[in-house]
Amino acid sequence: MASPPEPPYVHPTAIVEPGASIGPGTKVWHHAHVRAGARVGAGCTLGKNVFVDAGVTIGDRCKVQNNVSVYAGVTLEDEVFVGPAATFTNDRYPRAANPDWQLVETFVRHGASIGANATIVCGVEVGCWSAVAAGAVVTRPVAPHELVAGVPARRIGWVCRCGTVVGHDVAAPADVPCPRCGEVLVPAPPTPPH
Repeated sequence: MASPPEPPYVHPTAIVEPGASIGPGTKVWHHAHVRAGARVGAGCTLGKNVFVDAGVTIGDRCKVQNNVSVYAGVTLEDEVFVGPAATFTNDRYPRAANPDWQLVETFVRHGASIGANATIVCGVEVGCWSAVAAGAVVTRPVAPHELVAGVPARRIGWVCRCGTVVGHDVAAPADVPCPRCGEVLVPAPPTPPH
């Protein structure tokens, strides 16, 4: 007989508004704020001072490190890692007084990792098992397993699901086992270099 799921833990200094959904086993740490209408899956960690806006969906087993704001229009699928102080935007033409601004969605796919202090400009898709280097500014879509770095972010290689770099070619390596775990990278359809 399976044991009942562990309830979520919410630190006493955190705010989880009524109407927010927090999955079993998720930990919401110091001074985090989860707005009404947000959905955070099971087994997640929301670090200190994380803000999750209304309407955001965060999948299962995600880790969002300290000082990250996940604004409306952003979806993080399962097993996404977001490093400290990474930034998401949701407005292409931000102005303090703009009554008709348009929300622009961003999708971070299953297993992707976003490094510390990276900026993800709205309207892009960060592909499954991809990696965005610390400090990168992503202005274009990131392909599955693609490794990007720089300002603006450019392709510098390809990564395995375990996170190990498996190649630095423009095209994804085919039939090359990961030197760490042995898994063979399944290349995505070709995309032009950034």
